[in-house]
Amino acid sequence: GGDWFDVIPLSGTRVGLVVGDVVGHGIPSTATMGRLCTAVRTLADVDLPPDELLTHLDDLVTHLAAGAANDGGVAEIAELGATCLYAVYDPVSRRLALAAAGHPAPALLLPDGTTRLVAMTAGPPLGVGGLPFEATELELPEGSVVALYTDGLVEDRDRDVDHATAELRRALTAPAPSLDALCDGVLKAVLPEEPGDDVALLLARTRALGEDRVHTWDVSPDPAGVAATRRSVGEQLTAWGLDDTAFVTELVVSELVTNAIRYGEPPIQLRLIRHTALICEVSDASSTSPHLRRAHAFDEGGRGLLLVAQLTQRWGSRQTDSGKTIWAEQALPAR
Repeated sequence: GGDWFDVIPLSGTRVGLVVGDVVGHGIPSTATMGRLCTAVRTLADVDLPPDELLTHLDDLVTHLAAGAANDGGVAEIAELGATCLYAVYDPVSRRLALAAAGHPAPALLLPDGTTRLVAMTAGPPLGVGGLPFEATELELPEGSVVALYTDGLVEDRDRDVDHATAELRRALTAPAPSLDALCDGVLKAVLPEEPGDDVALLLARTRALGEDRVHTWDVSPDPAGVAATRRSVGEQLTAWGLDDTAFVTELVVSELVTNAIRYGEPPIQLRLIRHTALICEVSDASSTSPHLRRAHAFDEGGRGLLLVAQLTQRWGSRQTDSGKTIWAEQALPAR
């Protein structure tokens, strides 16, 4: 069948959660599912927000259908559509942003034991074309469980959808030693002995990064203040016991902050995140993304981002509601 799910690491310790369903069965459905799964990974790597990602995915399905109109499997997609839900969780803000294309809303299990469905607009199925997708955002307490699933879990010609959804919510509250065990329990409680459709179920438990792992500075647009910012970063690294990373981190901070002052727009903000890696983020109000170029031998500038790329494990940029964020990650020293 064409049901799939994925978990995608994103910048800034965020994570993307996706679940989707291509109508039909057999090789055409499975092949199209593989294309969509790969496309979601690629679009997520660009750090598109959920509603924009689904817009691009909708275009892809439309093009697939138009380019293979004589293929029965893809023609079926054009008529009935494929569905997808994409969510992004940020453990720093504890906020979940999500959008759906004709897909069932996730169920939530909160730490106090209560359950509910996320109130959101499902949007049209993929492949309809031309219609907008709406993003929903909510804050979740640490330890919440988010349940993403395909319609085969709750929809069947011999079952009432509302009753099956209520069974899903009840099953989520059952004690379980792990998410794997909870998944097994949900499937056993909700599905009939012989399901009439494919099923994908993804459970994710939220974690939060405390204030002791994140530090933020408001940066002056005056170039003369870069040295003071660099010193503040060094002091924070010492407080975290990360003096070994000071040289590289201060250099990265200096380059990113200087670029934001020179080419961006205020307000400018610097953020350090200590997680499995040390993450440096510089945000400003300009939406113009940086471009990595190779400086010529006698150029006096143009080497900043190249230096950042060489000194860190990975770097990139993402658009925000107020502009953009440039980020870089470096490995933490072994303990």
